[in-house]
Amino acid sequence: MIDGLFLLGSAMPDLSVFQYNAVDNIFSMTVATMGAAALFLYMSRAHVDPEYRPALLVSGIVVSIACYHYFMIRHSWHGAYTLADGGYKGTGAAFNDFYRYADWILTVPLLMVELVAVLRLPTEKATSLLTRLVIAAAAMIALGYPGEVIADPAKWNERVMWGALSSVPFFYILYVLWTELTKSLDSQPPAARRLLEIARLVILVTWAVYPIAYALGGTPEALAAKAGTANAANGIVGANGVVGLQIGYAIADMTAKAGFGVLIYLIAKAKSSKTHSGAYAAA
Repeated sequence: MIDGLFLLGSAMPDLSVFQYNAVDNIFSMTVATMGAAALFLYMSRAHVDPEYRPALLVSGIVVSIACYHYFMIRHSWHGAYTLADGGYKGTGAAFNDFYRYADWILTVPLLMVELVAVLRLPTEKATSLLTRLVIAAAAMIALGYPGEVIADPAKWNERVMWGALSSVPFFYILYVLWTELTKSLDSQPPAARRLLEIARLVILVTWAVYPIAYALGGTPEALAAKAGTANAANGIVGANGVVGLQIGYAIADMTAKAGFGVLIYLIAKAKSSKTHSGAYAAA
């Protein structure tokens, strides 16, 4: 059961000072980025028309949740390693990577909510779209988690199976978002169209990082290091895999949540009335 929830500290690969600090620094940067984005989004709600404020509120909630979880992830990272013999070795304490999945199960559906909210689609269409996206997002995360926590190289095929199953709702979400955003362009104000085109690319590029990071963390070498059964050569590969996985996920999360939240604000601002925007600009 513990293996299903954590990366065991005793199985964490040894890291160089550079590798450990690279992960620690990206976690610190992620906490700061998410916290700053939350403050910005909450304080910016007054600068858009009332009908777009719920989108900014949801965006702020997304990065607030992510800020908390990355704070806990970094705290767990500190507890899992200790400086010894010129590098960092596992302390035996568990590195709790489940915080990231707990974050995703909450924030990914909310990302769908904020996007649909800022599009201001007809109620019936918005409800149908949001229902499909939220269900698909929950299925994607639920199917991906059993494969993510596999640490036995002998079960590599199982990880591939769960990854493949998770990819079905993943690509469905990308398809629906891309097509619906494309369809909505003609109904959007000219100032918002370019921003929505950028939003499409942000979704496509940032979300593509997740399956790549998932695949890197599931190589036989990385699983061997994760299970503590790697030889010296594989251990180096495994250490790089762990570091790459954590950095890749953190960068993707910053872009897909904080960066996307700022885009949501810019779209809402562009769609707000000129009188409203002018009043605040004059103030």
